[in-house]
Amino acid sequence: MNTLAIVFHSAHGHTEHIARQVAAGATATGAVIVDLLDVDTLTREPRRLTAYDGIVMGSPTYLGGVSGPFKTFMDATGRLWREQALQGRLAAGFTVSSLPAGDKQSTLLSMFVFAMQHGMWWVGNPILPEQHSGVPYEEAANRLGSWSGLMAQAGHASPADAFAPGDLKTARLFGAHVAHSLQRLAHSRPVRNATTNPEMSA
Repeated sequence: MNTLAIVFHSAHGHTEHIARQVAAGATATGAVIVDLLDVDTLTREPRRLTAYDGIVMGSPTYLGGVSGPFKTFMDATGRLWREQALQGRLAAGFTVSSLPAGDKQSTLLSMFVFAMQHGMWWVGNPILPEQHSGVPYEEAANRLGSWSGLMAQAGHASPADAFAPGDLKTARLFGAHVAHSLQRLAHSRPVRNATTNPEMSA
């Protein structure tokens, strides 16, 4: 069975709460085995990522980008980048901020560039905003209208009470979408490492 790592940093528990919803959605498909991994562990042992077929990244948005601990994790994968040890794996991302926009797009873009530099395959968020079909805004899936990844808005309550029902629904649907995408990728032809392709040599 395919394996999926959900790699996250969460200072106050809100991003972790969304990570667990993504994991629940992915697990419910029966298509993947899911592990939740805090970036502090992976910063010390980044090579653990090579055990997974797919990686979903999650960070709060701080001042228009990923959090400091999440960036430290990214930087710790430098040796993996030189080896292209993550090439051909599936990647996706999610982020949380306290405002509807909050420049969350910048955070997702930094995750996307990180995934591209590692030679990974990025999966976005195809869920149509349900408020357009009459679902109340707070209950609507993808109510924030994000296509490049999952966005969620957290209030200032405890993590269990901080999110609109629609954002929790979106996280579960997103997790299922990633799991199904990973299943399809696993049935495709393996990607040839560009660094070993003689046609790519100078």
